[in-house]
Amino acid sequence: MNSGNDRATWLEALAVPLPDLRTIGSSFVIAPHPDDESLGCGGTLAQLRAEGYAVHVVFVSDGTMSHPNSTAYPADRLRDLRESEAREALQRLTIDPESSTFLRYRDRQVPTQEAAGFSETAMQMAALIDLHKPSTVFMPWRRDPHPDHRACWQIGHEALRQCSCKPRVLEYLIWLWELGDPAAMPSPDEIMVWSVPIDSVLEQRNQAIAAHRSQVSRLIDDDPTGFYLSPELLRHFEKPRELFLETRADMPTEF
Repeated sequence: MNSGNDRATWLEALAVPLPDLRTIGSSFVIAPHPDDESLGCGGTLAQLRAEGYAVHVVFVSDGTMSHPNSTAYPADRLRDLRESEAREALQRLTIDPESSTFLRYRDRQVPTQEAAGFSETAMQMAALIDLHKPSTVFMPWRRDPHPDHRACWQIGHEALRQCSCKPRVLEYLIWLWELGDPAAMPSPDEIMVWSVPIDSVLEQRNQAIAAHRSQVSRLIDDDPTGFYLSPELLRHFEKPRELFLETRADMPTEF
């Protein structure tokens, strides 16, 4: 599996259609950066909202390392822009922007389990999960190549260990497609791959991704080192389905 297409084909071959959105229900999303909520599970969230389920999104980092050398958008202004884009994206998914929390950790400085501040962050996340009592928590794939994504999984995993409520956990894929090495891939013995069709909300999900203009366009044009989502990566999010990974050992017996 040398390419993102190879990895996608392999995972899709393992995927089983999710029986019913009711098995997901009210949801809580851990998004490492503004845009991960739309890329990773935006179509599913839009469908859950259409069915009347509550959705709360926690944005963990401020996303300001996307354009670290911009003079037009220094860190504080870029943070505000990315939060504004995130709220617009939520609206396009019919999620109330007030149903979100911004933790504002510095981009690429989300604490891992070995770092100072990890325990406090996990406790904060646990409190938020217990406050909202979701049926399902969406979080990044545990071995995602991006360090903030792996840190967010660790935070979510520890938070759920502390929670009084015990929601289902579905992990979504972002950077595994293009940057994942063989060691980052899931094992069929380890996880179940669920496929959720999003044909009916595909355009709505695409509009949510497009709301993150600083990440998908040259809106910020004064940083030659600036980051943009590549066409190659975005192609993985044009498909009329979303894939989620669930730890087999944690699955309810009815599945």
